Amino acid sequence: MRVFTPSSVPIGRASGRGCVHTQAPGVAAPGSGRIALYTEAIRHTRPGAAMTHASRPHPEDPSGTSPATLDATELARAGDIIDQITSHVRLRIIGQDDLTQALLITLMARGHILIESVPGLAKTTAAKTLASAVNASFARIQCTPDLMPSDIVGTQIFSMSSGHMTTQLGPVHANFVLLDEINRSSAKTQSAMLQAMEERQVSIGGTDYPLPAPFMVMATQNPIEEEGTYVLPEAQMDRFLLKTVLPYPTPSDEIAVVAAHAAGSFDADLPEGTVTTEDIATLQGYCARVYVHPSIQTYIVDLINTTRGGGPSPIPGLMANLRMGASPRGSLALMRAAQAHALLAQRSYVIPDDVTATRHAVLRHRIVRTYDAIAQGISPESIIDSVFQVVPVP
Repeated sequence: MRVFTPSSVPIGRASGRGCVHTQAPGVAAPGSGRIALYTEAIRHTRPGAAMTHASRPHPEDPSGTSPATLDATELARAGDIIDQITSHVRLRIIGQDDLTQALLITLMARGHILIESVPGLAKTTAAKTLASAVNASFARIQCTPDLMPSDIVGTQIFSMSSGHMTTQLGPVHANFVLLDEINRSSAKTQSAMLQAMEERQVSIGGTDYPLPAPFMVMATQNPIEEEGTYVLPEAQMDRFLLKTVLPYPTPSDEIAVVAAHAAGSFDADLPEGTVTTEDIATLQGYCARVYVHPSIQTYIVDLINTTRGGGPSPIPGLMANLRMGASPRGSLALMRAAQAHALLAQRSYVIPDDVTATRHAVLRHRIVRTYDAIAQGISPESIIDSVFQVVPVP
C-alpha cells in the first residue's frame, strides 16, 4: 500500500516521515509510522488565499500557556496509539487512504461514520479490521428488509422457569458495531439506532441500558440507485460524524490487491490487537483537549450559518439549491473532526486547514439539496466548496 503526504497539508510524525512504501502488499513496513493522509483534497481557488497553514499566520499556538494544552509527551503517546491502529489496518487494506483516516478521526472524536460506495470496495473489511485492532467487543449486524428494531437493541422475554420477564440485550451492546448495508433495512429499523448513537444508551421495557465505552457505529451503504435500498432518515444521517464516499481504487492499488490475494497474503488470521479500550479512552481524551481558538470557533459557526443562507457573506441564490442547511450539530461535528485532524498531525491546536480538510466528510450528509439541484447534477461537495470560498479565513 502506498501512503503519501499531500503537499497542501503536511501530516505526519515529528520525524518527518512523509512517504511510506510497504515491503509487500498487505504487510506494513517496520517503523512506518502513522498514516499520512487526509479525508479530502483541499481544492480552494479563492484569490490570494493559499490553503497551507505554513503560508499564512495561524491562530496563536497555546502550547505551554494553558494547563489543558497537550504536552509533547501526550502528543507522542497519542501518536504511538495511532501508529498501532494504523499498522494493524494496513495488514488488510491496500489504498483507500481517505477511508483509513476517516475511521481514525471518527474514533478519536467519539463519533460514528457512514461509508458509502458500490459493492466490493472493502467497506466492511475496513470496518472489521479497525475493530480488530482494539481488544474490545465487536458486533456485525447484517441489515435486511425484515430486520426488526428488537433484533438490534434487544427485547424482553418471558421466562417460564422464573415467571418473570428477562431482558435479552441485542448486538448493539458492543464497543464497535458494524451496520452492514444499513440502507437495506426499513426506516423503522434504521431509526432504532438514533438513541444509541446520540445518547449511548438504549431503552428496553422502560429501562435504560448504557452502552459500553468506547462505542462507535460504522455503517456501510450502497448508493441509493442500487435496487432494494431505502433512503436513511435525515435525523439519523445527522447522527453520523462523517460520511465518506469511496471511489474505485487506482490501477496500481488494484494490482496490489490482486497480487496480495494471489500470494495468499490475506489467508492468515489477523494478529490480536494490541490497543486496549483504556488506550482509546486516553486518545479520545487527548483529542477533546486539542485547543480551538475563538477565531476558529467563529469561523466554523460562520461556515455553518452560510449553509443556511446567512453568515458574514451570504451567497446569492444558494437556498435555491438547498432545502436545508447544516444544524448546530454540524458546527460541533466540524470542530470535533478538526480537533482529531490536528491530533493526527501531531498538533495540540486547530488551524483553518484542519477545518477545510474535513469539510466534505462532515457536511455532505448534513445539507439537503432541492430536487432542482439534484436534477441539475449539483453535488453537495460543490455547494460546500462555494461556502468555504466566501467565508473569510481567520
